[in-house]
Amino acid sequence: MNDCFELIDKQEEFLIINKYANVNFHDEGNIGSGLFSKIKEELSITDLYPVHRLDKLTSGLMIFARTAESAKLFQQLFSHHQVEKYYIAISDCKPKKKQGLIKGDMTKSRRGMWKLLRSQNNPAITQFHSYSLAPSIRGFLLKPHSGKTHQIRVALASIGAPILGDELYGKSKSDRGYLHAYALRFTLNDRLFDYSLAPNQGARFTDELCQHWLSSITKPWQHPWPKI
Repeated sequence: MNDCFELIDKQEEFLIINKYANVNFHDEGNIGSGLFSKIKEELSITDLYPVHRLDKLTSGLMIFARTAESAKLFQQLFSHHQVEKYYIAISDCKPKKKQGLIKGDMTKSRRGMWKLLRSQNNPAITQFHSYSLAPSIRGFLLKPHSGKTHQIRVALASIGAPILGDELYGKSKSDRGYLHAYALRFTLNDRLFDYSLAPNQGARFTDELCQHWLSSITKPWQHPWPKI
């Protein structure tokens, strides 16, 4: 059984896959093949072009272009922020605010970490709504408007609600890091595509409380996101 990903959609121009949690994008030496190599191997594909990334701990939807031409189109879409991305996360900490905007420049910190600054020269921008799922457990629906390294992890840590299981930015241990790339929406060659996929890994993500919450955000692009 494939332990790295599942294929969600196969178009002439691209693939949509569900990356599993704790899978690295690149090969890891003696540890084994990474996601990119596994996709080409499992699907018998020679030509495949990555157009964005997910952290190792993060699960969820990813796009891979199947031609050089479509890769260029996706690069243009991403550079002009025309690919809508939505994430869900769980934290066991109460945030400083329940919804709003997290915005600021990011810079490298210690131990491979990043930190959020107050300056606004080239800021990471993330909108979010939070929901009470259980005592001391909050769910987050997030819409990043930029694609900085560790952006969502840093954003939630900055409001006092680091992601459950994210030991780099928080202290809570769990069976996985509870961050999932939940939905994508974009227009390619005059055709609109949208995808949403609930996570299928992790006790907190798959329990009844979380599944009930997810049923209320099936189409996150229809939520009342204020203009930035």
